[in-house]
Amino acid sequence: MEPALSLAVCALLFLLWIRLKGLEFVIIHQRWVFVCLFLLPLSLIFDIYYYLRAWVVFRLSSAPRLHEQRVRDIQKQVREWKEQGSKTFMCTGRPGWLTVSLRVGKYKKTHKNIMINLMDILEVDTKKQIVRVEPLVTMGQVTALLTSIGWTLPVLPELDDLTVGGLIMGTGIESSSHKYGLFQHICTAYELVLADGSFVRCTPSENSDLFYAVPWSCGTLGFLVTAEIRIIPAKKYVKLRFQAVRGLENICDKFSHESQKLENDFVEGLLYSLDEAVIMTGVMTDEAELSKLNTIGNYYKPWFFKHVEKYLKTNQEGLEYIPLRHYYHRHTRSIFWELQDIIPFGNNPIFRYLFGWMVPPKISLLKLTQGETLRKLYEQHHVVQDMLVPMKCMQQTLNTFHNDIHVYPIWLCPFILPSQPGLVHPKGDETELYIDIGAYGEPRMKHFEARSCTRQLEKFVRSVHGFQMLYADCYMNREEFWEMFDGSLYHKLREQLNCHDAFPEVYDKVCKAARH
Repeated sequence: MEPALSLAVCALLFLLWIRLKGLEFVIIHQRWVFVCLFLLPLSLIFDIYYYLRAWVVFRLSSAPRLHEQRVRDIQKQVREWKEQGSKTFMCTGRPGWLTVSLRVGKYKKTHKNIMINLMDILEVDTKKQIVRVEPLVTMGQVTALLTSIGWTLPVLPELDDLTVGGLIMGTGIESSSHKYGLFQHICTAYELVLADGSFVRCTPSENSDLFYAVPWSCGTLGFLVTAEIRIIPAKKYVKLRFQAVRGLENICDKFSHESQKLENDFVEGLLYSLDEAVIMTGVMTDEAELSKLNTIGNYYKPWFFKHVEKYLKTNQEGLEYIPLRHYYHRHTRSIFWELQDIIPFGNNPIFRYLFGWMVPPKISLLKLTQGETLRKLYEQHHVVQDMLVPMKCMQQTLNTFHNDIHVYPIWLCPFILPSQPGLVHPKGDETELYIDIGAYGEPRMKHFEARSCTRQLEKFVRSVHGFQMLYADCYMNREEFWEMFDGSLYHKLREQLNCHDAFPEVYDKVCKAARH
C-alpha cells in the first residue's frame, strides 16, 4: 500500500508543478520528464498493439482477402473526388505526425485526404524470393516475420517505424547498400491507384516508365497500394569487425576500399570528429564464438554508437557476433544518437536497466507533442540531413559538413547507384559508388543559422552531382531543386497521367521555399 501511496503523491506533485509552470514550459525545458512519464509508456502500448495485430492478421491469412476490397475503397474515394470537381489536390489521410520525417506537412489540412488503411504483409513467396506487402508495413514488422522463417530483405533500413511506402516514395538505405543499392533497387513491382481512380501494376518490363518514376516522387504520381520486394536467405549472426581509423585521408581511403569489397555484407562508418572514425565491416554467418557474442539489441545494453566509440578511445580493433535482427536495429534504441538530446542520461546503466525496455519513444509521438515553440527551436538549432554524394567526393564533402554545420557523430553508409531512369541516377551512363553522409544533432558552430547553412550545403551537393534526402528540411528554390534531380521522366509521367490537378509537384510538397 505504501509504494502505491508514494506514487500517487509523486504524481500529484508532478501535476501541481505542471499547473504552476505550464505544460509548454515543461515540454520545452524539461522534455525528458514528459518523455519518460508519458511518451515511453504510450510508445510501448503502440508497439504491443501493432505487433499483436500484425501477428494475428498474418496467421489468420485475412490480409490478402481484405486487400482487394481496401484497394477498391481507395479507388472509390478517388472517383468521388473527381466527381465532386477535383477542387483540391489529394494526399493520403495518414496524419502528418505519424510519419518518421521531422517535417510538418501542412498540406494535410488543405488537400483531400484519401484514407489508405494498408498495413499488412500479404505474402512471402520463398520460391520466387519475393515478399508482397502493403505500403504502411514497417521495417519492424518485416524483420520480425522474415528473420523468424530464415529470410531477410537485401536492404533493410534501420529504424523500426520506417514504412515500405515511405522508403519507396522517399528513399531508404542500409549498410548492405554497397551491394544492393537503395531500397528502390530491391523492389520488383509496384501497384498504384492513379489520379483517375484506375489501378495499374508496374515492373521494369511492364509500364516501366512509371516503375522508374515512382521512387522519390513522394506520392505525387499516384497512391501506392502494393509493393513486391526481393528477399534473400538470412543467417543467424553478423560477424562484425571494428577498426578505429585516424586522419581524414586514411578514413576516406579505408572506407572506400572496404565499400568496394563485395565479400563484405555490411559496411558502415561512424565519424566522431573530422579525423577520428570507427569503420565497421560485417558478414552474415550461422556460427558464433560465444565469448564474442554481443546481443546489442537487449534493452539493458549500451547504446550502439557509445559502444562503438569505446574502440576509438582504446584505439583497438574488435570482433563481435551480433544476432541478425539486433544488428538491423542497432541504432533504433537511441534513434541513432538523437535520444541523448532528449534524455541526457538515457545511456546510464541504471536508466537502461530500469526503463530501457520502454525505449525508444515513438518519433511520431515526439512530433505530436512538441508544440510550435519547440518545433521552431528544433528547426533553428538542430540538424537532420542525409546527403548522398559520389564516393570520390567523400573527403571534400566531410570538410564541407565540418565547416557548414559541425555536427558529430556523422553516419557514413556506402551504396551503389545504378544508371537507371528516374529522379536519381549517376551523372554518367555507368553504375557509380556513392556515400550517404548523415548528420543528426545540434550544430557546434557559433552563429549557426539553419536556412543559410543548409543552403550552402545544398549548393555544394549539387556541384558534385549529389542528392539530398527529401524527408529533411530542404531550402532550395525550384530551379535549384530541378538542377539536383532529373525531372524529365517525372514531368512526362505527370503529364501522361493527368497528375497536375490531382497531386502537387514533388518540389511543392517537400521544399520549405514552396511551403512558406
